[in-house]
Amino acid sequence: MPTIPPPTSADRRPEPDSSRVTHEIRAEEDLLSARHAVREATLHAGFGLVDQTRIVTAASELARNAYVHGGGGTLVIESVRRSGRQGLRLSVSDDGPGIADLDAAFTDGYTTGAGLGHGLGGARRLMDEFDVTSAPGRGTTVTAVRWNGPR
Repeated sequence: MPTIPPPTSADRRPEPDSSRVTHEIRAEEDLLSARHAVREATLHAGFGLVDQTRIVTAASELARNAYVHGGGGTLVIESVRRSGRQGLRLSVSDDGPGIADLDAAFTDGYTTGAGLGHGLGGARRLMDEFDVTSAPGRGTTVTAVRWNGPR
């Protein structure tokens, strides 16, 4: 009869609460760790490869915007449920200068830097729900949700 080894301290460690994870975006390397955290959350939520890529791409764009334009910020990844569906909510906040003209910011080709100008509009198209709260001098918060399953 095989023997079962006694549990190690790692076996007794409680699993972290994966329903809400916060990542600070303060340095270039934080962008990569944020991408990895979002990818992990998509796997945990059961998203297929195409939706994983959509969510990670949107998160990457939003985190980069907070870093480049907002001087850094915070990414919160939350597992959410509604009507029996599993989803992920991404909230990216910064205390930067804010967005003076949201309509222009959603226009493809609009950029305040050296980018291609597909940022906010592209991220919005990749997600099911998308909300931006911003005011000049007050920073920006973007909340985006992608739902798993039939639409």
